[in-house]
Amino acid sequence: MSAARFPLADLPDEQPRELGRLLFAGPVDFVKGVVAMPGLPPADRIEVCFAGRSNVGKSSLINALTGRKTLARASNTPGRTQEVNYFALGDRRYMVDLPGYGYAEAPVAIVEKWQALLRSYLQGRQTLRRAFVLIDMRHGVKAVDKEILTLLDKSAVTFQVVLTKADKVNAATRAETIAQVQAALTKHPAAFPQIVVTSSEKGEGIETLRAIIATLE
Repeated sequence: MSAARFPLADLPDEQPRELGRLLFAGPVDFVKGVVAMPGLPPADRIEVCFAGRSNVGKSSLINALTGRKTLARASNTPGRTQEVNYFALGDRRYMVDLPGYGYAEAPVAIVEKWQALLRSYLQGRQTLRRAFVLIDMRHGVKAVDKEILTLLDKSAVTFQVVLTKADKVNAATRAETIAQVQAALTKHPAAFPQIVVTSSEKGEGIETLRAIIATLE
């Protein structure tokens, strides 16, 4: 698979944009934090999950998508950092916030427990339609990202890369990072052939990502 197979996502047509707007304009509620598979909510709707290394801007992106400044922070209080956090988008979708990975200071036992839960979740959640893997535009794909991408391949979960913090780099760095990510994705069969570029601060890519989530079946 060539790098050309991973273009940047265009702004969707009016209908999917409107579906995305309506979905995220409706009720968005924190449901629960889960530490083991039996605690997952009923698999009664489509869900998407967000994964990314620590400090990639995951909470900021979730807050930008939902238009609620403190939503993701509400699920990241002490004691919840190693949980799989569920948010309900009305009664139509679940949005799942996975713990940040690549946090070297975390105790080994905690990391192993999280990895086991992550594997179980990815391999056993039939309603999971897509994983969005967040990559910092300033850094590109790192070794720790490759681990999660390989796990998604093995779990046969379609994933789509979302580049974050696009407003933090100049045009040259932006082009360089996009090329690096495109090249990295050629090695991953589960990669969705489109990259979404976002800026939580500037709103870039938010409308596109909302439309993608709203139109998954």
